[in-house]
Amino acid sequence: MGPAELLVLTFPQQTITVEAATALGKLRTGGDVRVIDSLVVTRHPDGEATYGELADFEDLRGVVPDGHAALPLIGPEDAQEAAELLTPGTVALLVLIEHVWAQEGAEALRAVGGRIASGVRIPPEHIDEAVRAAEAHRAAGK
Repeated sequence: MGPAELLVLTFPQQTITVEAATALGKLRTGGDVRVIDSLVVTRHPDGEATYGELADFEDLRGVVPDGHAALPLIGPEDAQEAAELLTPGTVALLVLIEHVWAQEGAEALRAVGGRIASGVRIPPEHIDEAVRAAEAHRAAGK
């Protein structure tokens, strides 16, 4: 198995849209990433938090093919932690993924006694900001 990661994707509305669920379905079929499990967490306008599987939402049934969550690995503790990130009236989609593209390298690393000890997710907007700052620094130095 390749490295796994739990992503918390937040949306500014109270429900997961069909478009967002469809994007999750495309992750499954892309081949580089395997969706192991997913969970929807909603922070209602009154502050209450609830969670459920994608199939629990009538308008999302069938958007993501069944079978990607044979074992429910994302649990209530994960849902509560994600709910704390949400403002009232918003929703999060928790997605546990395997980086299939890195499977061969991870297996080779384990074969020689190594392991992936940590990882850091850097949002794309932070990379863009760092690139702009580096370019500005380079331009100022010339």
